[in-house]
Amino acid sequence: MDPPTLTRSAGILLHPTSFYTPYGIGDLGPQAYSFVKFLKKAGQRFWQVLPLGPTGYGDSPYQALSAFAGNPLLISPDELIRKKILSKDALIEILAANPHDSDQKVKIKWSQPNKVDYAYVYSIKDAILRHTFQNFKNNPAKFQKLIKDFHDFCQTNADWLDDFVLFYSLKNSHDLRAWVEWPREYSNRDTTALSKWTSEHQDELEFLKFVQWLFFSQWEKLKNFTNSNGIEIIGDMPIFVAHDSADVWVNRHLFTVDEDGQLLYQAGVPPDYFSKTGQLWGNPLYNWKSMAENNYQWFIKRFKQIFKLCDWIRIDHFRGFQAYWKIPAFEKTAIDGKWVIAPGADLFKAVTKSLGKLPIIAEDLGVITSEVTALRNQFQFPGMKVLQFAFTSDASNPHLPHNISQDTIVYTGTHDNDTTLGWWQNHATLKEKQYLEKYIGRKPDNIVEIMIRLVYASRAIVAIIPIQDLLGQNSEARMNIPSTTSGNWQYQVGYSMLTDEKAKWLKNLTKIYGRELHLSD
Repeated sequence: MDPPTLTRSAGILLHPTSFYTPYGIGDLGPQAYSFVKFLKKAGQRFWQVLPLGPTGYGDSPYQALSAFAGNPLLISPDELIRKKILSKDALIEILAANPHDSDQKVKIKWSQPNKVDYAYVYSIKDAILRHTFQNFKNNPAKFQKLIKDFHDFCQTNADWLDDFVLFYSLKNSHDLRAWVEWPREYSNRDTTALSKWTSEHQDELEFLKFVQWLFFSQWEKLKNFTNSNGIEIIGDMPIFVAHDSADVWVNRHLFTVDEDGQLLYQAGVPPDYFSKTGQLWGNPLYNWKSMAENNYQWFIKRFKQIFKLCDWIRIDHFRGFQAYWKIPAFEKTAIDGKWVIAPGADLFKAVTKSLGKLPIIAEDLGVITSEVTALRNQFQFPGMKVLQFAFTSDASNPHLPHNISQDTIVYTGTHDNDTTLGWWQNHATLKEKQYLEKYIGRKPDNIVEIMIRLVYASRAIVAIIPIQDLLGQNSEARMNIPSTTSGNWQYQVGYSMLTDEKAKWLKNLTKIYGRELHLSD
């Protein structure tokens, strides 16, 4: 199948965790389907999401426990009921036995969304999924076809699934500690110890496989519905994987860790807009020599997996494929790192040879050199611009609408930015405000609408706005503050906020600025 091509169009950034449900977190259920219908009404082509992997400490989707697995928290209880492997009565009993607050137990206040309470969510989703698994196991005659589907899934995905569920069961049994803190026979993957563990924990390992099957089944159904409505999904692939992940535990020779798995060097970025001391991410870097020795097969498998989930992939920190900021493991800030050349061209040649032309969006923000731009252009990956960065200097600023080239995805802001209203109220300097006023030729009486119109009017092939900007929300609705480890990824939106009036307004903008989605009959 030929890869999708870009036409002048628009989309909305909204991660599924941000849907407001009775279960404490957004999921792949009714609200997701309603949002797809809203996108269609609003004339949008794209739904952009954050990474979909299972999250660990800090709840960041950019620090997943696996580059291949899905996030169990996104599994929809409503879809389990629809599939008849969970009953409504059982769900009500589980919710009653695991009370949170009255709003979430009894009814949904759609217009007054809360923030995600991850401690509650982990507890309630685990209880729901374990009950569903037991019902599934105890009724083989009733679920004969589903059991076959489950076994087929396990067989097809065994190359990553077996290692992941083993990793996850060990992690759960060791108080969620990082794998480098486990007993050595497990952290160092002693064959005898792992074989014994597997034989003694068959039921738990099967449950964890069952959970992954549920996630991928629900996502496939949602993606098919999304695509059938003319909407494409832009996914997100972090350039690096988490140190505490099944990927590093299994493949430590591919990463900058010692023989015991301890970090030797870590990833990050030098001081920038977001932090005066840079960002220290704590991810291991890649051992590119080892990667190249088997022709980047691990990366080829990773890309193949994520393209099953999404139509387009935004590569976070794309510049790291040209050169990366290498920081010794003992450093407490990212200041004392150094740039090291990466084999990005060789990598993408290998992946392209295996998978064909790649529908990739390069997140090329930050310290961008001509070499990074050349790598992006070599493979014809569109880049990114962010309007909140546009008004800091003069007419040469590359983020200003008149400087944005067509091969660009332009945003009012990303998940790492404050909302546009929050930026204007709390971060924009007097100089920026004065320049923006000169740029538009009048007082910015409605800054959010002005910024949305500017990205829509730009030459960029695609314009994306976060849902918070469509709703005109302030800093309280911010998704993430870089270089902080708590209080992030909790934003939720009530579906009643996404009114027909909002859809009509946005669709009108797509018509005015030539970004309307045209569907064939």
